[in-house]
Amino acid sequence: MINWLKEHKKGLIRAMFLVPILLVMIISISHVVSWYDIANPFSWAIYLSIAIEIAAMSSIAAASVKVKGGVWIVFIIVTLIQFIGNIFFCYNEINVNTPEFKSWVELTNPIFEALGSDMSDVISQKRWLSLLEGGLLPIISLASLHFFIKYGGIDDVKESKVDWQGTATYVNQNEVETKIEDEIKVENPSQQETTVDSQQALLLNMQKKMGGTDKWS
Repeated sequence: MINWLKEHKKGLIRAMFLVPILLVMIISISHVVSWYDIANPFSWAIYLSIAIEIAAMSSIAAASVKVKGGVWIVFIIVTLIQFIGNIFFCYNEINVNTPEFKSWVELTNPIFEALGSDMSDVISQKRWLSLLEGGLLPIISLASLHFFIKYGGIDDVKESKVDWQGTATYVNQNEVETKIEDEIKVENPSQQETTVDSQQALLLNMQKKMGGTDKWS
């Protein structure tokens, strides 16, 4: 089991990043549909909500790989729509008469009073709760998608480093072989000395022959 986890470590980590992306995407689609349904037919609201999710994922992917252009403008727009859709859905679904909402107000009252909110202002407490429940979903999804893309690019960087090091090693080996050959030539001058001695002996015999002083030795 441990060996299997080690072998599939990379795939498991990427799957962990992918799970919250898919879950938040499904939830966010239904949330944004409720906002688009205010001014559009229900079928159109579904299409628009799906298109927003695809655009959000595409923009964060393009931004992660540093694609130039209006990527950040698209990213800001679609993220803003996700925030609005999720927050509106949560705000519309909150029932201030439930015991759970009253317990939430009692629990968070010191925090929101420090921020200038009145405990008796139910609408304000409802806004804070919808902001926390709906507004954090797009951040979680986009952050997970960013990590998913970045983690997938680690192997590419490693492979490029290995290729570069392999090429450098190959070049260095050629240089070493060339240096070794040069050193062999320098360290073994016997062949060069033999060639020089033969040439000198040949010239000496030619001079003796021309002068008639001696025969070829």
